[in-house]
Amino acid sequence: MRELDFRTVYAIAVFLALACFDFMILGLFPPLFHSISVDLNVHISSLGFVLALNIFVTSVSAVAWGYLAGKYNRKLLIMAGTIFWSVSVFLTSMAGSYWQLVAFQVITGIGLGCISSIGYSMLSDLVPHRMRGTILSLWGISQGFGSIAGALLASIVSTSSNNWRTPFEIVSIVGMVLIALYVFIKEPNKGASDPELHQVFEIGCEYDYTMKLENVKKLFKKQSNIYLFLEAFFYNIPTGTLIWLPTLYLSKIMQQGYSAGTAVIASGYFYALFQIGGLTATFIGYYGDKLQKESLRARARFASIFMFLAIPAYIAMYFIPMKNLQLPTDGNSISILFGMLHQIFLNPWVGGIFLLSIIACQALSSNGANWIALITDVNLPEDRATAYSLGNLANGIGRTIGNAAFSFMLAGISVFAPSPLNYEWTLTIFQLFFLPAGFLYLWMASHNKRDITSVKSTLRLRAKKFMEAPKN
Repeated sequence: MRELDFRTVYAIAVFLALACFDFMILGLFPPLFHSISVDLNVHISSLGFVLALNIFVTSVSAVAWGYLAGKYNRKLLIMAGTIFWSVSVFLTSMAGSYWQLVAFQVITGIGLGCISSIGYSMLSDLVPHRMRGTILSLWGISQGFGSIAGALLASIVSTSSNNWRTPFEIVSIVGMVLIALYVFIKEPNKGASDPELHQVFEIGCEYDYTMKLENVKKLFKKQSNIYLFLEAFFYNIPTGTLIWLPTLYLSKIMQQGYSAGTAVIASGYFYALFQIGGLTATFIGYYGDKLQKESLRARARFASIFMFLAIPAYIAMYFIPMKNLQLPTDGNSISILFGMLHQIFLNPWVGGIFLLSIIACQALSSNGANWIALITDVNLPEDRATAYSLGNLANGIGRTIGNAAFSFMLAGISVFAPSPLNYEWTLTIFQLFFLPAGFLYLWMASHNKRDITSVKSTLRLRAKKFMEAPKN
């Protein structure tokens, strides 16, 4: 980051904050499932449908936002989208019924769609090519951090205020503050991070190629894109179910005899701390960059290894019980935090879960850094936002299916298995979808070199035309 100027670092920081809030909104829900279900008098499994619908709408709307990003001013579009989701999140805090909650979350999803597509598009143009995997891995980290922050905010604030609505109010207000930060961002030129176009910008020209509707068909003709879209779909079926981890922890804690109030706070902390392994994505992105310099096939193969590693780590983590758990029962969030940290180091059962969570999250973090770098490498600058949005749509469909199917499967398994065993088996079944995701990385490796080379050749030819234009 020291190689970048202040304006670039500032812009990157703002977009990472934006991605953080995208997932913070999703992270708010799981710790509040119990409280919302009681307040709105609905079964807890029906709230999984609300979250799944939010993810699906976000992914669908991102395609439209991505297409607009290839044609119009991205800075103005992302400001409009941020206003949209900030207002709808505030309305969520005022929901008086289940169907109002559904409606407001649909509107939220439309606004959030701009973050994943336009935010990525601008960030990919800000990041130097040699640092693409490393810096873009921060995009994935910020999303993971958002989930952690959302879970902590929901657990602590809702308990202290005795109101599940307060965390949504806070996030909506901060979202409006973010809009002021965009004012100082200068929109980067499309293709600014591609070394093949550097001479074009040095002579004062702009890369004026824009996204066209017929370009969408070309995106599906690239084998790398097809594999990346399919990988995003299968990867996110099990990933979407991970939002149920706080509920699993809550069940395990209550099984040890603790009250719902203590369990809500502690489960939020457990969920947050057990995501720490994902914060190492920058190192994985860095090594992905180094390997990619040696071979254009290396990044995909590198990601597949970690995908397979995640499966046994997560399954083992689910089934380890929280035996001999000792937490304060005074309802104080700070004392519960210190009590939980004490358990991680001195209780081998809790420590074992924590260690496995580090391994599992580290393994999954390889996907975000390398997937984003690959979707950037194999597509032209004007097509990247739309390609990413289509991949994000596959991502959203996978998460939606994962969440919706989880609710149905949980209900079926609960007939035969008591809590928390029902959550453990349901989560385990969904881990199997990581297998096709890992194999898809291996299969796409043979196509990456051809598609990346094609992009570089096209950009060189276009740059040559720009350089010759003044002479003609």
